[in-house]
Amino acid sequence: MARKPLTNPRKSASQERSRATVDALVEATARILVRDGFDKASTNRIAAEAGVSIGSLYQYYPCKEALVAAVIDRHNQDIMQVVRGAFAEVAVESVESAARKLIAVAIEAHRIDPKLHRVLAEQIPRTGRLKDVEAFNREAHTLFKGYLESHRNELRVADPGLAAFVCVTSIEALAHTAVLRNSEKLSSEAAEALIDEATRLVVGYLK
Repeated sequence: MARKPLTNPRKSASQERSRATVDALVEATARILVRDGFDKASTNRIAAEAGVSIGSLYQYYPCKEALVAAVIDRHNQDIMQVVRGAFAEVAVESVESAARKLIAVAIEAHRIDPKLHRVLAEQIPRTGRLKDVEAFNREAHTLFKGYLESHRNELRVADPGLAAFVCVTSIEALAHTAVLRNSEKLSSEAAEALIDEATRLVVGYLK
């Protein structure tokens, strides 16, 4: 039975210089994944791309899978920060306004670097980061449920928790599929049309 690769970093970067090294390694890994794919990535190539010695790389990461996991973690954290900010902004807005803004954020977050997003989605099972994706979805569900509970008087749905699950799952699936499979065709105008249609879908369900 093949050994499962270690995907946790060997140590965390506590000083400015070591943080710069880690940042360079993670960014180099992302570039190589997009340009060459997972199979052609190697710790030697990543170290060379980052301008870091292979010894320095191994001080922080035991293998390339750990570096890919670090890219996934950073990517998810960046997206979740945007999502949290969006929910804070729409807290007191109407359902129509909030739905449109949240859908727009979901689509734009996927459009930031669709090639990287596609590669990382493929590598999540390999790096054991599925539990982190599930945690991401749970937090988005909790935020959406909280919004719906504070706007019950605008809704026809009886169960905010179930409604949040339906909305979050639908928005994520729509954004993921539209951007990752059709990113080259999704112009700004097409994205606006998609946001309009998705908003009608969500608002029609909620109200």
